[in-house]
Amino acid sequence: MNEKDLIILHNLKQGNTGAFRELFDFYYVPLTTYALKYCDSFDLAEDIVQDLFVKFWDEQLYIKLESALGPYLFTAVKNNTLQILKKKSKYRFEEIEEQACSFIQEFDFDKSNLEAEKKKLHNQIEELPPKSKEVFKAIVLDNLKYKEVALQYNISVNTVKTHYSRALKQLRNSIGIIILILFS
Repeated sequence: MNEKDLIILHNLKQGNTGAFRELFDFYYVPLTTYALKYCDSFDLAEDIVQDLFVKFWDEQLYIKLESALGPYLFTAVKNNTLQILKKKSKYRFEEIEEQACSFIQEFDFDKSNLEAEKKKLHNQIEELPPKSKEVFKAIVLDNLKYKEVALQYNISVNTVKTHYSRALKQLRNSIGIIILILFS
């Protein structure tokens, strides 16, 4: 478990409500991005992640948690996304499960390959439509919040989400490296 996870988990168990906000701020965008690996809707991805945070807080799931927060949250998002998609029968479950396993393997990929993957991602980013590229860079590379990006470009938060979602769809094959960048 990384040090930040340890501190957040310790503070949650001590009843510090500010720790929940810190947890949300740290994991919200990476988890939403991860959910988009399996579903095509940014709104659905946000709903899945928000529902997870609500359940995590309301049911005080952190009390019994002794393992790392990150893997727990990513696994929960994957499982929740797959359950929702299965209910909707939008995709064949077996294909999604294969993609999930593939991503888990990618997420643990060889870090020596990281720079090559980053270069590949940067080349793909440069091929995005101009506004999607600007929004994506602001969120992923500059670590800005949706509201901050909206203010910077004088557009609505929903427009920011639309551009970000479009960019992620085009960069779907690089979601693993995007999540790593979000945590760096």
